[in-house]
Amino acid sequence: MGVMESSRVATVGAEPVRRTGLAVLARMFAAAVIGITFLFLINNYLIFWQDWPGLWKFFAHQQWLGLGPLRSPLVNDVLLLGWIQLGILLALLAGVAVYVLLTPQRGLRVDSELWSSVAAYVIRSCFWAVLLVGVVDMVISFLRVEGFLVALFGEEMATNLGRSVYRGSYIHYPLVVLGFIIALFARGLGFIWLALFVVIAEFQIVISRFIYSYEQVFMGDLVRFWYAALFLFASAYALVTEGHVRVDVFYTRFSLRGKAWTNCLGSTLLGLPLCWVILTTGMASKGSSLNSPLRSFEVYQQGYGMYVKYLMVGFLIIFAVSMMIQFCSYFLSSVADLCGEPGHKDVAEESAL
Repeated sequence: MGVMESSRVATVGAEPVRRTGLAVLARMFAAAVIGITFLFLINNYLIFWQDWPGLWKFFAHQQWLGLGPLRSPLVNDVLLLGWIQLGILLALLAGVAVYVLLTPQRGLRVDSELWSSVAAYVIRSCFWAVLLVGVVDMVISFLRVEGFLVALFGEEMATNLGRSVYRGSYIHYPLVVLGFIIALFARGLGFIWLALFVVIAEFQIVISRFIYSYEQVFMGDLVRFWYAALFLFASAYALVTEGHVRVDVFYTRFSLRGKAWTNCLGSTLLGLPLCWVILTTGMASKGSSLNSPLRSFEVYQQGYGMYVKYLMVGFLIIFAVSMMIQFCSYFLSSVADLCGEPGHKDVAEESAL
């Protein structure tokens, strides 16, 4: 009896240690993935817009990781930039480790809610951005097609507003920044409103076409612009609210731990790799499918339409990043279930079983 009792105590006593170690690793993993995702985007801008070398070239120059030497070795300031990029990566990983180790009492669900709120902020910021950009660009396109720009802004400004680079740099990007500022104070995600705006935009096409016999290219562009944003931006929100269609032939019959394992494996083996595939294949070089339109401010070849095609390409980046963050949040919530951390809505039901 004494042996059995001591064995049970040892098992129970060892359980928190095992769970704490799993929780620490899970928090480090999630924070590192999210941090590296944002660092990837920053490095993409530095490499392909500002001609920084990037870690791959830097490693090849140093002949690290078995990489062969570059045909044109990095020199002087460019080599220094490579060291800076490496230093930022190492600082990020060290910062994640230090933060997690210094906050061992922080719950997994707290971190899960934190990353979910970050994803929500990104998405509602983009909602405001596409709303502002859509309205303003549509007005500019209308004034341009009807010949009012010269009378209102002068010949030089009218010419500039007809150039995608100018309109993107001095109209769209400031509006995007304004959208991120508004999102700090406006907490609603706005999907219902965006859906309503899509309906209104489509309705005004019907009215103007069949009643007034008036239709322009920019009218259809606005519908596509908002429609694409509605579906791609809402994906992460639908994930956290269980709004996605789930083919749950077996899932509904799983125990709480079974569901947690399913969600953990699904997030890490399916969800996160899919997001990385989108980012790495679309942003691998200057001519990649995502980088090329963004760098050239690509527009539709349909005359006087809206100049937002390059931003619609960027929607895929927002989709991948927001889903990446939300998958990490989902992963942490599932690990919390495996560790028995309180807070899950089905814990009481699971305990009764």
